[in-house]
Amino acid sequence: MILLKNMAGQAILTNPKKPSARNLAYLKAGAPITIDICTPAGQKRKFHTFYIGYLPKKYVLIEYPDATKLGAFSQYISQGTVITVRGLIEGRDGAAVAFISSVRQTLQIPSRIMVLDIPNTVTLQQLRSSVRIDTHIYAKVKIDDVYWQTTMTNLSVDGGQLDIINGEQLVLAEDKVIDIVVETGEGESNIKLNATICNIKQQVDGLSFGVKFNKVSKQQVIELLYQALAHDH
Repeated sequence: MILLKNMAGQAILTNPKKPSARNLAYLKAGAPITIDICTPAGQKRKFHTFYIGYLPKKYVLIEYPDATKLGAFSQYISQGTVITVRGLIEGRDGAAVAFISSVRQTLQIPSRIMVLDIPNTVTLQQLRSSVRIDTHIYAKVKIDDVYWQTTMTNLSVDGGQLDIINGEQLVLAEDKVIDIVVETGEGESNIKLNATICNIKQQVDGLSFGVKFNKVSKQQVIELLYQALAHDH
């Protein structure tokens, strides 16, 4: 038996002779994913890429991240590099799949592909307040009938974190109700969320505050989560 830790930091026992990778079947080919790469010195970075597929008991295939985004981190993608993979699966309620694996090899043809070992354990979590995803989503927030440009820096089904640059003169109070508008692609309706402010923090160049969504369509938030994984801002 091998002792590992899941994404929530909880210890789990796995048996390398009996891989439990069936949850990989929930991820569809072409699904956006994020990967965490850690250098030998302990530096950690997150990159966006796409899931290709897997062969049971053999390997997992993912698209090699954009080399221009990787920068110096490209030198650490080699045989044996440990990588954490996370993606969202489609479904009425939405769920997140996560696993830890290591690089077996990289391919150049037919395109740049990373071949990963089949993970011993693939966790499947329903999206809830405990599942937060780092984001960089530009939006507008309506406070007292005035719209401010904001950036959503993390997101969960229940709420998120917003930053407003140059908002030093903005007067906020916890429990204040606000509207958040996220512009989507051409021809699609904007995503509109109603939220309550909590946990306000003054920043050097503005404000940072948490929000809790009110009477919000869960599907709208899941759509935002997909957007966060699908686009490398």
